[in-house]
Amino acid sequence: MRALRAALLLLAVNACASRPPVEETAVVRAGDFGAGVEKSRLEADVLNLARAHLEDTPIDCSAFDLEQVNLEHQPVCNLTREKARLLIRARFESLGYTISDQNVEGPTLPTTNVIAELRGTEHPEQVVVVGAHYDSFHAGADDNSSGVAAMMEMARLAAGKRFARTIRFVGFDMEELGLVGSTRFVRSLPGEEIVASIVFDCIGYKDARPGAQLDLPGFPIPNTGDFIAAIANEQSRPRLEELYALGSRLDFVPLRGAVAPIDGSGPFSGNLMRSDHAPFWLAGHSALFITDTANFRNPHYHRETDVPSTLDYDFLAGVTRLSAAGIAYWAEGPLP
Repeated sequence: MRALRAALLLLAVNACASRPPVEETAVVRAGDFGAGVEKSRLEADVLNLARAHLEDTPIDCSAFDLEQVNLEHQPVCNLTREKARLLIRARFESLGYTISDQNVEGPTLPTTNVIAELRGTEHPEQVVVVGAHYDSFHAGADDNSSGVAAMMEMARLAAGKRFARTIRFVGFDMEELGLVGSTRFVRSLPGEEIVASIVFDCIGYKDARPGAQLDLPGFPIPNTGDFIAAIANEQSRPRLEELYALGSRLDFVPLRGAVAPIDGSGPFSGNLMRSDHAPFWLAGHSALFITDTANFRNPHYHRETDVPSTLDYDFLAGVTRLSAAGIAYWAEGPLP
């Protein structure tokens, strides 16, 4: 997750007060799907991903003007990605998915997005996207091995099952250097209907001590960091309301929601465009940003101390279960 340059301002908070009705059968089906998430698998995947980053060779940072980079917030000379990408690809393949690598050459930043797809049986042209960036600074346990682990666990749950709509899992490249991979992914989308998208970025850190959660101006939250945040723009508001309704019924994890005005690109909400959901918003697609709020809670953000032992795996499992339930609800499955 890119470092903030100014205070984060969240507007139109807790827009889920009037939660829409959710059909009972669909809730039960989605909840059963989400309940299949296994904490032990998430923990093992975070460990393996963090190890992959530590054993990898960092990118060549000589192309950057390091005098213009805040190395404390963006330690670009410690950014790794290749071994994590191979791990994701191997996992998708082991689950029986057909894999595609979206390779894009750029003047300084070539990228490879890793894509696995489960085609819908009734409305394949309607797509639900699950995404997480796999490039990380240092070990990158929370940022963003936690998000990648959640994506891979959801891919495991969905493998071999039938959904009315297509589910597309995407490992985004080069988020840390400006949302490069996700921007290229969104620009290349064919004429499909993106029904919903969930983007994970930093979802495994919890600290329930009073004062552990820093204040987000405009976002009246407790000072305990024991909730997951789901951030939408106006177009994505219905998905946030549905996730809130599911969360209140399923009770997997405490959820706090916020809605940025219009497409999220206004002068007071620019810092909401801080992860791979932003290109979806700007292109007019629905997307939810799922986050533990990163440096507003986690003191290890973008530091060498962002290691697996700092995460709360019960919390990460709860976030993944709720998100998996949302994906199942939007993809209309699993079907018999």
